[in-house]
Amino acid sequence: MKKIFHPLALLGCLGIATLSACDKRLDVTPVNSIPAENAINTSTDVEALLKGAYELSGDQYLYGGGFQYYSDFLGDNGEIKFGGTYSQPREIINKRILKDNSFVSFTWVNAYRTINVANTVLGNISKVTAANTNTVTGGAKFLRGSLYFDLVRLYAKAWNDGTPATNPGVVLVLAPTNTANPTTALNVTGKAPRNSVAEVYIQVIKDLLDAEQLLPASNGIFANKYAASAMLSRVYLQQGRYAEAAIEADKVIQSGTLFSLVSSYADEFLNKANSSEDIYAIQLTTQSGTNDLNTFYSGNSRGDVAVLDTHLALYESGDDRLKLFNTSNGPDAALTLKFDNIHGNIHLIRLAEMYLTRAEGNFRAGTSVGATPLEDINKVRIRVSLAPLTTVSLATILNERHLELAFEGFQLHDLKRNTGSANSLPYDSPKLVFPIPQRETDLNSNLAQNTGY
Repeated sequence: MKKIFHPLALLGCLGIATLSACDKRLDVTPVNSIPAENAINTSTDVEALLKGAYELSGDQYLYGGGFQYYSDFLGDNGEIKFGGTYSQPREIINKRILKDNSFVSFTWVNAYRTINVANTVLGNISKVTAANTNTVTGGAKFLRGSLYFDLVRLYAKAWNDGTPATNPGVVLVLAPTNTANPTTALNVTGKAPRNSVAEVYIQVIKDLLDAEQLLPASNGIFANKYAASAMLSRVYLQQGRYAEAAIEADKVIQSGTLFSLVSSYADEFLNKANSSEDIYAIQLTTQSGTNDLNTFYSGNSRGDVAVLDTHLALYESGDDRLKLFNTSNGPDAALTLKFDNIHGNIHLIRLAEMYLTRAEGNFRAGTSVGATPLEDINKVRIRVSLAPLTTVSLATILNERHLELAFEGFQLHDLKRNTGSANSLPYDSPKLVFPIPQRETDLNSNLAQNTGY
């Protein structure tokens, strides 16, 4: 169900290395530096490789924080302020990103390297025992589909911006790449051009549907079928396929006793351990893993992100979610407490999101999957000590979503699908799309750069 960090013993044999720290080297040798047949011979080898792929997906520039705060920084509409010294996140929150922004480059490279590990797992699936084939296949496809979804949302136009069938997305690499040449190994997409946004979404949905069918209902610390359903609900919501989003969210909610909201909103974040609310979480330990949400948001770390009074004013009086802010520094200087535990697990998908998605999906589609939108919204509100509503509107649903999921990586993507604006920039502004990293276009002349860069 959730991701855990293990030593990358097998990955080390294959030459895989993650990138860490803000000035990390890009000249590390990826999985494709040694032919897989020299290192992967047994089912145990392939299963260890999949565990390594889970770990790599928790890289600080991916689900270890980057994917989340990129969305919140780029989509900010005057609710936070960045006061740190790093120029790369400052460029993002100011919507003035340079093509050589190292954070943007690390994310692209590390995502494709993780995808390459998943592809290597799938390329060696014949070596996995029959009993484990479905789970291993499903896990690799879950990771690959999820990563492509988040890549295309950052590095390409939104689904509702223009024509997805012709808008350039990202490069789909669906087989392991193999080369012994370290000078070209860094070129993670080879010489392939960008696939269209529509083609990427088709592949994302295919991978996640396969994962949903292949993964078991319970899978210990790794992704299970409900994690795939939850990620599918995000994809469908992003596309405006509201009825399908509600159906996928409902599958998770109706999963029996696997998931339940914790009684206290604060407990979901202040405790280190995974909770009953976590559908999929990045698990950190004192020995491994980096929580970059803690790095930038927490007063126990850099505390670079100040929450402005504009955001705090959106909460109703008595809302328990207000307790997760430290306001002692004065006006426009609050800090969120969600990520204060440096070794606290990163709650990538929570059950509360599923209630909000089902509510919005049903409301927009006019469907009645599971509970009513009013019941779902009140489920979320009552947990934070707010009085239940008697009527519900789309604005109410979207506001509840904004507050419940604040600083968890939804701002940019919700803004785009709802055609909002970020600091006067419309949802379809080229400035709200990451550039294709300069180093990638230098290596691959077939990679078309995004408008405005």
